[in-house]
Order: sequence, then C-alpha cells, then structure tokens
Amino acid sequence: MKKILLSISILMGICANAQEVKPEAPAVDTTKAWSIQGQNTLMLNQAAFSNWVGGGANNVGWLAGVNYNLTYEKGKDLWENIIILGYGQNNTKGIGTRKTQDVINLSTNYGREFAKNWYLSGGLGLQTQFAAGYEDGNNPEAAKISNFMAPGYLNIGVGVTYRPNDNLTVTLRPANARWTFVLDEDLQNAGTYGLKNDGDSSLFQFGFLGTAIYKLKIMENINLTNTASVFSNYLDHPERLVLSYSGILNMKINKFISTNITLDLLYDHNQIQKTQLKQTLGVGFAYNIDNGKKRSENKNNQSWLK
Repeated sequence: MKKILLSISILMGICANAQEVKPEAPAVDTTKAWSIQGQNTLMLNQAAFSNWVGGGANNVGWLAGVNYNLTYEKGKDLWENIIILGYGQNNTKGIGTRKTQDVINLSTNYGREFAKNWYLSGGLGLQTQFAAGYEDGNNPEAAKISNFMAPGYLNIGVGVTYRPNDNLTVTLRPANARWTFVLDEDLQNAGTYGLKNDGDSSLFQFGFLGTAIYKLKIMENINLTNTASVFSNYLDHPERLVLSYSGILNMKINKFISTNITLDLLYDHNQIQKTQLKQTLGVGFAYNIDNGKKRSENKNNQSWLK
C-alpha cells in the first residue's frame, strides 16, 4: 500500500511540474513606426539708449518658429512630413514695426522601396507666407509686393527618393506640376510672379523638381541642416532654373537655450532677375522634441537633433 501511495505522489509531482512549464512568449517588437523630431523656438532681442553719444534707436524684436519632421517607416513604406513655420517682427523707435521673418513651408512625401535605400515616391509641397510684404524694408507705407498666397507655390509630383540614412534625403521628380498662386488682387498684374495677363490668379508649370536635405553634426550641440532644390519648367524656358538653398546652424547652449543662424538664397526669374538673400541671427528659448527610435540598422535616428 505504501508503495502504491509513493508512486501516486511521484506521478502527481511530475504532472504539477509539467503544468508549470510554459512556452516562451514570442518577442514583442517595440520599435515605433512613427518618429517625431521637432524644435520650437522663441528668439528675443532688445536695445536701449539714453544720452548715448554714439547714437542709436531703441528697439525690440522677436522671432518665433517651429520645425517638425514626422516620419513613418515600416517595412518597405516610407512617409515623411515636414512642417516649417516662422514669423518675426522688430519695432524701432522712429521707424515703427517691420517684419523680419515670414515663412510657411509644408511638405509630404510617400515612398515604396524597390531597391536598397531607393523608393518610388510621390508627394506635394506648399510654400507661402503669413502677412503682406512691402518695398523699402517692409515699410507699410511703401508699395506692397507680396502677401499670403501671393505668391503661393504648390508642387505635386512623382519620381524616386534616395534615403540611405536619416541625415540624407534626395528626391528626384521628372514629372512635377507647379502652380504659382497670386490671390491678392492688388498684385494680379501681367509679369508679376510670371502671370500672363492682368487679373490672372495662378500660373501653371510642368517640369523637373529635385530636392535634397542633408543634416550634419559639426560637433557636440552644433548642427547644420542644409536644404536645396532646383526646378526646370519643360513648357517655357527650361533653362531658367528656379534655385533655392536654406541653411540652419543650430548651436545648443542647454536644454532650453540655443542660438540659430539662418541663411536663405533664392533665384527665380519670375520673381526678380537677381539672387535673393536673407540671413537671421537669434538667441533665445528652444525646446526640442525627439521621440524617435532606431527602426533599422542603417538608420541614424535623426542624430542631428540630439
């Protein structure tokens, strides 16, 4: 009887141990498909004078902006969205308030990988400004030369995108439609921004668009973002290239303070037959957002913002 009870006890113990052993759960992929990198800035400047023999005028200025990159990457799919908004003013005693920065730049581009780092892609982009611009240093008493959606540029096209890592993106669109909008009736004159007739509100062009973004980490907390583009209109004077370059040098002092230097160059025969240049320098508050995660071995995960 004792032998039977011993055998039953051993058997029950083996069954209990067998029930406790559980198969290993499959590994959960916690890698995010979405990554969001962005910078919010508020730059301030001020100067005051009292009985200063060297002369000078009291002034105060501000510049606010956001720069966001929202990227979805999973499998062979790549979807990149860019939001750039900026506006600034300066008020000088005896002169008044003048605009110092004004930009709206929105773009989206979706691609499907067909070879390593190469994507068949299509997308659109919109560029314009918030407020009116005037001759003579944005003097509102002078002639108006621009306004919201005057001009406004809308690009829609298809082509290929090369993206070996998060620091370099090159997009080539041999089929790109480009609309120039002039929605301010005061500016709808023949020749303004390429308009063909008085009263026209838009101009259609079709051609080649190439864009490139290159992000360079110069040293710790000093980063340079370069953006360039070229457009050629197949339909009329393809040799008159629209060329643009934008450089942003960000020097981070600490988590909330940074210095930004920007340089913009533009040549557009339909605007003015000269090279346009804009440069800004600001020191102020900056708050970075970076919740992206490495999504594959050949991605650097937007290291330019770290």
